[in-house]
This record gives sequence, structure tokens and C-alpha cells, in this order.
Amino acid sequence: MNKFKLAMAAFIGLAMTSGAQARDQIEIVGSSTVFPFATAVAEQFGRTSKFKTPVIESTGSGGGMKLFCAGIGLEHPDVTNASRRIKEKEFKKCQANGIDLTEIVIGFDGIVLANAKGAPQLELTRQQIYLATAKMVPDPNRPCQSNWCEPIANPYKKWNQIDPSLPNAKIEILGPPPTSGTRDAFQELAMSKGANAFPHMKKLKKSDKKMWKKLTRTVREDGAWIDAGENDNLMVSKLSTNPKAVGVFGFSFLDQNSDKIKGAIVEGIEPSFENIAEGKYGISRSLYFYIKHAHVGTVPGILEYVAEFTSEKAFGEDGYLLDKGLIPLPSSERQKYRKDGKNLTKLAM
Repeated sequence: MNKFKLAMAAFIGLAMTSGAQARDQIEIVGSSTVFPFATAVAEQFGRTSKFKTPVIESTGSGGGMKLFCAGIGLEHPDVTNASRRIKEKEFKKCQANGIDLTEIVIGFDGIVLANAKGAPQLELTRQQIYLATAKMVPDPNRPCQSNWCEPIANPYKKWNQIDPSLPNAKIEILGPPPTSGTRDAFQELAMSKGANAFPHMKKLKKSDKKMWKKLTRTVREDGAWIDAGENDNLMVSKLSTNPKAVGVFGFSFLDQNSDKIKGAIVEGIEPSFENIAEGKYGISRSLYFYIKHAHVGTVPGILEYVAEFTSEKAFGEDGYLLDKGLIPLPSSERQKYRKDGKNLTKLAM
């Protein structure tokens, strides 16, 4: 990258901000799932470098993208974390505001449905997860007509109404809010995949994708799904005190709280480090962070922070982030993203 152009872009962008005060700390926003990994790196970075410890705010992936793409200037964050890839509309917003960015994938995480340690062990299919969480589902009392099943408001109040093998307990799911990347990934990987177990839904995806998305990714609004906010630690506490409730969050929080909660077995596969790393557990995704080019060289330490995050001692196979529940990328991919971070490889979509 041309260092002169980079410096000029930073100077022009920051000069245009009104009332912005110089700062000497990196500001990071975004995903609650990535938050503990970024915090561990920030603390290590603050202890071992000449730079101050970065300030990190857990806003959710969507909230982070909104703040990150709002503009260039010291009142805007330098880095945003995400538990799903940047959306095309978010990327276009960044581009419209003159923001070039680099994408870094840090590793993998699974999305788990978990309940209290002493509660019954849940064994679910993705179809059952869809039926428990979707706002509209096929009418169980009305036969399908011409490969179409009429959708109705979700009638299932208890798990055993979906399948007699499931607990005779009220469906009460504490889930991430709409701003969360975990919710986006759950809707895509669990709900939509579960809906496709119905043949008519697979056909609908081909004929009317907009309607298919609406039916398969809209969570119920009758009280069975409860938006629990971005604080996953608070959700863990709620599950510990309510054995009938089920929570939806990243594997790392299950891993860190295995003395209090346990994960549901999905499609016969336990949510474990090994099963997610080997691609056996179906509800898993990549984790990301994004770097704002124009702030590099103006806010001190950004490239050095990125170097710490993408070092083998951090996100490698024996890195300290494994203790936080991160599942590492293959060696070749770790090398790629380390190089992308060093060179500020520009993201194109």
C-alpha cells in the first residue's frame, strides 16, 4: 500500500471532522461474542506494548457496523468486531462515507442452545428448533395441498407438543436481539436450515426467496422468544436460576460456564471444540473484525494491535484465545489474515 496515500487519506478525513480531539487509545465496538476475545488481546497488548489498552464496547455486530460505517474521524471507532460477515448494505454505507476497510477472520465459533446444568438434556433437530422459534410455521392439523403447507401463527407452547420425546416444559428461549450477529447466524444456520426439512419450504426458496426468508427467519413474538440483550453473561445467570429456560449464544460462553450450563445436542452432535473445528456441528460460523484504513497512522497502535490479535501466540493452535473458547483457523488461513492485517488488504465485495 502507498504510505503517502494512506497518510493523506487519514489527514483529509480527520481534518474534516469538527471538534474532534486527538486520542491515543484505539476504540473498538461490535459483537458481544467477539468481545471476550478482543478484550483478552487488548489486555495483553496493553501489558506488553508501549500503547494504551484499547477501549472496547459490546454493541452487537449490527450496532458496531452502524457506528463504524458512520464516518471517518476521531469520534468514530477504529475497529468493529462481528460474529457474521459484513452485509452488502453495510459495506455500501462504509464506501459511501469514504471508508476503506480490511477484513480479518479470527476463528470459528458455534451457536448453542443451552440450559441449566441440572435441567433435562435437550436433543434437538434443526427442524424442531425452527418449529420452536419461528413466528409462522406449517399448520400441524392441516394436510399440505399441492406441495404447499399453509403457515399459521406458531401454536407450540411446550416442547413436547413439537415432539413427544422432548420435555413437557414451556418453550422459553432467551435469545440475542436483532442487532446481534449471533441472531443473524442462528436464523440462517438453525431456523432456515430447519425449515428446509419441509420439502415445500425448499421449493419456496427457489420460487420466492423473499417470502422464504420472512417465514424462516422471523422469530416468534408471543413471549416464547425473549430478547435478552447483548450481555451473554447475564443470560447465563438467568439460565442458572431458571431450569426451564433455554438460551441461544456463542460456544465460547458455554465453554466458559460449563459448570453452570450445558449445550443441547443438535442432529446427534454435541457442541464441542472438536466437533466445531472438524465441521461436524451444524450451527457454527466464522468470527471477524474490520479495520478502518483512514485511522491507521493517526490513532496510535492499530497495526500493532492487529499484529497481536493475528499472532500465533493469540489465535494460533496453542494461543491464549483458545482458553476463551476460540476455535482456530487452519494454518494457511491464519497466515493469510496475518498478511492481510499487516498490508491492510482492502476489502472488495
